[in-house]
Amino acid sequence: MAIVSAEKFVQAARDNGYAVGGFNTNNLEWTQAILRAAEAKKAPVLIQTSMGAAKYMGGYKVARNLIANLVESMGITVPVAIHLDHGHYEDALECIEVGYTSIMFDGSHYPIDENIEKTKELVAICKEKGLSLEAEVGSIGGEEDGVVGMGECADPDECKAIADLGVTMLAAGIGNIHGKYPANWPGLSFETLAAVKEKVGDMPLVLHGGTGIPEDMIKKAISLGVAKINVNTECQLAFADATRKYIEAGKDLEGKGFDPRKLLAPGCEAIKETVREKINLFGSAGKA
Repeated sequence: MAIVSAEKFVQAARDNGYAVGGFNTNNLEWTQAILRAAEAKKAPVLIQTSMGAAKYMGGYKVARNLIANLVESMGITVPVAIHLDHGHYEDALECIEVGYTSIMFDGSHYPIDENIEKTKELVAICKEKGLSLEAEVGSIGGEEDGVVGMGECADPDECKAIADLGVTMLAAGIGNIHGKYPANWPGLSFETLAAVKEKVGDMPLVLHGGTGIPEDMIKKAISLGVAKINVNTECQLAFADATRKYIEAGKDLEGKGFDPRKLLAPGCEAIKETVREKINLFGSAGKA
């Protein structure tokens, strides 16, 4: 399967009551782990880079080519979209230029009129090039690579204004946050989600901050129109935990256990298992 836009498989998820996973990558090993899990579960997938992760990997062109080349060399058959996560306007344009197939423009920190103006420009470009475009209204709590949100719930009327521009999918703040959820987190605002759904109709919705949200909330969100769910922190935590256990057990001191291919293997396996679990939860297994 060639690298594709996310439009068709996100719409299929919306139409059939499941969600696809958007999994953030940070390097070669993470990308391999996500691809292996998606292929094993026969699930369509978005592999995402944040602005900071792409910079860490050597830039958007390097990140794009790494993902695309691995899809080819690993013989991946499931649909894969290469997606920019929480991109600024200029970064969105750069990712379009170097060959990303799916773009998220996060204009939530702008006044709504400016968000609409910039999103409208990107809609025209993405439609011309056959790319999928995700937009955001409200904000996702927490911080991701310099994009800081206070967690404001989205205004349903503003969501409709953005959706009417012709975006592929819409991320609406509904009390979700990036990173770990605090013990006193009140949960998702399903009242807001239902109100947004009523305004935007069949527009596929996106749930950011998928790490730590209880399974019943995930399933209810899907029932209310969420067709894409982002996961990043959970993979980071799984990788860190598995790597720590490997070192604490002294495995790095056995033979050539310090070899990066061995040192990173437990963490990569943990990422792969996390992605498989999320695919099962979201209902996208076997949907490729």
